[in-house]
Amino acid sequence: MTKTATRWIPISLALAWLAALPAPCQEAKAAALDAAQKQAIVDEVSQLLNKYYVFAETAKKMEELVRSRLASGAYDKFSDPAAFAQAVHLDLAAVSKDKHLRFQYAPEMAAGIKRFQSRNQDEVRAAQERRLQSARHDDFGFRRVERLPGNIGYLDFRMFASADQAGPTAIAALNFLAYCDALIIDLRQNGGGDPSQIQLMCSYFFDEPTHLNDLYNRSEDKTENYWTLPYVPGPKPVKADIYVLTSTGTFSGAEEFSYNLKNLKRATLIGETTGGGAHPTETRIVQDKYVLGVPFARAVNPISKTNWEGTGVTPDIQVPAPQAFDLAYGMAVEKLAAKASDPDRKAEYEWILVAQKAKQSPVHIDDKTLKSYAGEYGERKVFYEKGSLTYQRTGPRYRLIPLTATIFAVEGLDYFRVEFEVKDGKVTGLVGLYDDGERQSSPRTK
Repeated sequence: MTKTATRWIPISLALAWLAALPAPCQEAKAAALDAAQKQAIVDEVSQLLNKYYVFAETAKKMEELVRSRLASGAYDKFSDPAAFAQAVHLDLAAVSKDKHLRFQYAPEMAAGIKRFQSRNQDEVRAAQERRLQSARHDDFGFRRVERLPGNIGYLDFRMFASADQAGPTAIAALNFLAYCDALIIDLRQNGGGDPSQIQLMCSYFFDEPTHLNDLYNRSEDKTENYWTLPYVPGPKPVKADIYVLTSTGTFSGAEEFSYNLKNLKRATLIGETTGGGAHPTETRIVQDKYVLGVPFARAVNPISKTNWEGTGVTPDIQVPAPQAFDLAYGMAVEKLAAKASDPDRKAEYEWILVAQKAKQSPVHIDDKTLKSYAGEYGERKVFYEKGSLTYQRTGPRYRLIPLTATIFAVEGLDYFRVEFEVKDGKVTGLVGLYDDGERQSSPRTK
């Protein structure tokens, strides 16, 4: 084993660091592999897996397979380095079923890692600063922080960046949402990241010290415990109902966050079963131009005593990912409405639910009925044109969108709706509905 083969960095950071390095010169076409080179690659991959892979027994089985494939001549047809590496990778994956394990011919990545490791401290700091600036430009993956009608918070972020860098952004987002009555946390496009950020964000949802997760490192025979932090800046939304949105693309650290809250019965998960990657991974260089991603540890949930590797996190309510938000929002409002005692608050929730139900089950009204609604209601006028209605009072016309058979949203005016009064099959009036509960009746005049 060469000295460089023993060096490692987390695979999630390898790509980020390489982005901060100057582009290398394009390598010439790779030379064909001979039998001795293939043997050396298999030997080194096997040695690394036996030493570091999270399950020793599985590592041995992976070694046995690739060695038997090499001895039987199954790899003879692969003289191209990339094709050979892919064949080995597929065999390793067939045994491990581990979605974090990877082996590839990646000379530029390997060279970039070695360049980064050999730099002096000033060069390292400069590359780290470029990487940090890039992360800041992306706002550390935070896309939307919003208070929705009904005092329901919505948070969409795409990665768990390290808490020492992204912590202030996460804290600002959670402080903004601290007084919401429910939170929708959207992880449908979150591929994971740093455990420290997971720990920080989970800490906002519990008022007592809570055991979140453990990480067991097999080669070191060491377990690292993760509990909620004893202090976080700002108020905690500990009484808020939490809904976590998932997809098949929710992976790794985002799965841990979801798994933590699900097992602690702190959140309702809605969406699709997640990707199924629970093993932190190190990147190691093999034979100078190959890269092996070795899962070296495993998550151990203190409640389930296992993790989501290979199976994913199963949501409490399974729906296609694009439908998860509407379902979560509707559920949040319905639950709050059921608990509400204040008439104004109940009216607010009912206002939201009418729109949400129409969104999930669109209402169709035939032309005959639509035409019957057209007419004058004092200074309010309703027009029928090309299969739809428009509304006008004193200014511009607004398109009417059916929410029920008689209630219509007014496009562009979220606070106002129109309800048609029907008696004995005849339209007798129009009521202007306001989101604060006010009703303005206008009898039909024409």
